[in-house]
Amino acid sequence: MTRPAARSGSRASADRLARLLNLVPYLLARPGIEIAEAAGDLGVTERQLREDLELLWVCGLPGYGPGDLIDMAFDGDRVTITYDAGIDRPLRLTPDEALALVVALRMLAETPGVANREAVERALAKIEDAGDLVGAPVAVRLPGDTPRVEALRAAVEGGKALRITYYTAARDETTERVIDPLRMLIVGGRAYVEAWCRRAEAVRLFRADRIDAVTELDEPATVPPQAVPHDLTEGIFRPSADLPLITLRIGRGERWITEYYPCERVEAGDGDQWLVSLRVTDLGWARRFVLGLGPEVTVVAPVELAEQVRATAAAALDAYAVPTPTAVPRPPEVDPERAPSGDPAVAGRTQ
Repeated sequence: MTRPAARSGSRASADRLARLLNLVPYLLARPGIEIAEAAGDLGVTERQLREDLELLWVCGLPGYGPGDLIDMAFDGDRVTITYDAGIDRPLRLTPDEALALVVALRMLAETPGVANREAVERALAKIEDAGDLVGAPVAVRLPGDTPRVEALRAAVEGGKALRITYYTAARDETTERVIDPLRMLIVGGRAYVEAWCRRAEAVRLFRADRIDAVTELDEPATVPPQAVPHDLTEGIFRPSADLPLITLRIGRGERWITEYYPCERVEAGDGDQWLVSLRVTDLGWARRFVLGLGPEVTVVAPVELAEQVRATAAAALDAYAVPTPTAVPRPPEVDPERAPSGDPAVAGRTQ
């Protein structure tokens, strides 16, 4: 519940950093300017400007001692920068610093879902030109990048509707769908195509490694106005009250569940056991999840899930059961003296 506040705090910090970087050259060009006038020019309140100036007192060069930090002089309501800690000098990157920036920008340019790739590529070109790094032998490959992901990215950027064959793990089924792509993105190290699904008539996320086949159609992608991209700042799975709630009794060896999955409730039970409650997409996924865990897990609720797990486990045991051997009938004894001549059974015993 604290994530939205954290996001707004991060945004405010980024805005303040940009304002501070702009503040020093602004004040250097206007020595003795009144704080009220500066606040009006910068679009902030006088109180905010004074807080920014107080922060500048502790900003500067490594060492952070006398002669390293930005210094100012106040004359009533007027302020003058008396030492800028070199912030007015043009930035000069060392070869190592320039190369590090090139790698970072190339990774950003290759990340699916980047809103303004053109700006990233322009910045990359400027740094490469300034640092003589054009054509530098640097290959950037993101986690999860595969030929399939590259082909999907090209198809999405082509602006055409796509026909895909997709495996849905939650229902353990493969379906064919026509989608209108919105974007590609990386979440948790996995690549996804976010698109308007004509079959579901809603925006859906399709994992790249579960797309078995892709065909680019002749028609352009047509995204309806009601198609809104998902907010993925808190991850792909968003637990909600309308999803099934399951409760498991787990032992010490399975406590990792509480760190890997969002749990609604964790309570201490008997001995080392815990009672864990969490939301799941559906009971089919929950059944496969429980069956993949160790013997220290017991389904407490719902009863339907416990019955499904029991039935599936029993069927698996039956499949591995060894059939009872049946007696193989022995061939009848044949009297050699009464057997017809040339009987192979007799011939085999009398040789």
